[in-house]
Order: sequence, then structure tokens, then C-alpha cells
Amino acid sequence: MSARIEADLHTHTTASDGTQRPAANVQMAFDAGLGALAITDHDTVSGVSEALLAGRELGIEVVPGVEISTVANGQDIHVLGYYIDIHNEGFLQRLASLRDTRDTRNNMIIERLQQLGLDITMAEVLREVENIKSKGDTVGRPHIAAVLLHKGYVSSISEAFDRYLGTGAAAYANPPRIEPATAIRWIREAGGKAVLAHPGIYHDDALVEAIVHQGLDGIEVYHSDHTPEDEAKYLSLALRSGLLITAGSDFHGERGGVVFHAPIGSRRIGIEVLQRLKPEKEQRS
Repeated sequence: MSARIEADLHTHTTASDGTQRPAANVQMAFDAGLGALAITDHDTVSGVSEALLAGRELGIEVVPGVEISTVANGQDIHVLGYYIDIHNEGFLQRLASLRDTRDTRNNMIIERLQQLGLDITMAEVLREVENIKSKGDTVGRPHIAAVLLHKGYVSSISEAFDRYLGTGAAAYANPPRIEPATAIRWIREAGGKAVLAHPGIYHDDALVEAIVHQGLDGIEVYHSDHTPEDEAKYLSLALRSGLLITAGSDFHGERGGVVFHAPIGSRRIGIEVLQRLKPEKEQRS
């Protein structure tokens, strides 16, 4: 067997809007020949412990992570946190407040869908996820999309986002949220490193440059939604700014026969980056 020298640093599980248990993601990372995998669920770390156990069993390093939802210039900006202390009570309370905001957003979307004449309720969405969710998990737009698909309002999850749920779509809602600088501070105060997720999807390089100067540790240069041109541009920015370079599939599992965003391991980076992502005391050990 070849050496396991690569990592996928962006995946989601049933703890947020993925379709697979954390342990299943780790198994897929093993099957893909990876040496490390990050679990980066939206606004929660509730899936990390299960993944860590699976990683120990399979010999895969699991990176404790999170993807924090923020807003800047009126659009969603996501900040990845790596090697945060998942037992830090203050950090957990902060994530809980973000999940409360997410619940507000979900209700706003449902209300707008109803105003558009679609027969859908939040109770239906919660029933959709009741068998896969536990305390501290998040519910998001993909779960709403799944109900729209099951009820025949759309023919695919992608159509649900294009017509109703995506940025600028008919039922899109974006309540007040923290700014990227706040997420960066929270991650650092929880002992982690902060990395800007998928900058290419924001289509606002001036904003990306501004966030770089707010204390970021790295940029997700290689992402499933990035073009080769995006990768070259953000690689240059990272090198110019002295920032860590990361890569991630942003795997969310499979819905309706379609993998979102891409399979585990489809974007990968040398495992040596983990040494620089770890807390300084671990780097020295």
C-alpha cells in the first residue's frame, strides 16, 4: 500500500447538512488512500468525537474542525476552524448562538416559500431529519430542499437551490450574523487556526483581500467549486500573504444520486500542512 501522505480538510456529516455519519466519512477517507480527514460541520462540532474514534480504529488522523457561518457585504462567508478545542465551553456556547440564528433563517425561508404558494412547514423539515439528528446538530437549507424534492416542487436538490434557496433566489433569507473577523477571533480563542473557505464562490476579491487582513491563518485554495484560474489566483494570494494553503472536497454526501460537492479525496493537500494547523504547543512536541 502506498504511503498515506494527503489530507482532505473539508467534509460534512449528518451533524450538519451531510448525509453520512462521521465514521462513514472516515471510512471513505481510508478507502480513498488519505492519511487525514477534517470534519467541518456547519456551526457545530457534535460529529467530531465519533470521527476521532473511527480515525483511531483505521489509522486515519481526524482533524477536529468547524465551518462557521458569517456575513459580509450582504453575502454568506464561511470560515473554517481547525484543531479547535471541541470541549471549550465558551466556544460551544458561541456555536449554539449561531445555530439559533440558523433556526431563525430556516423559519424565514419556510415563511417565504409559503408566501410563494408552496405547501411546506418546518415540522415537515424536522421530520425529514429526526432519525439522523441529535443534540447540537444543525438543520439547514439542504434539508428544506429535500422536502421540496419529496413533495414534487423541484426535480433535484440543485433546482431547489437555483429556484428557491440559493443566494438571491425567490425564498432566500439572510438574517444578521457575525462578521468573518468575529469568527476568526472565536476560532483562535478556542485554540484553533482560521482558514477562509472556498473564496472563489464569493466573486468578490476585494472582500477576500479584506478578510485576509483580519487575522486569517490560511486560505482554502483547492476546492471542488474552484476553477484552475481560481486556484492559481488564491495560491498567489496565499503565498503573497504568508498564509497556509489548504484543500477540501466539501463533501456533503449523496442526494438523489448526486454527490455534493464532490467525493472525499477529490481535493487533497500534503499531510504536512497539519503540523502548521495544529496549536503551537503541539507543533513543538
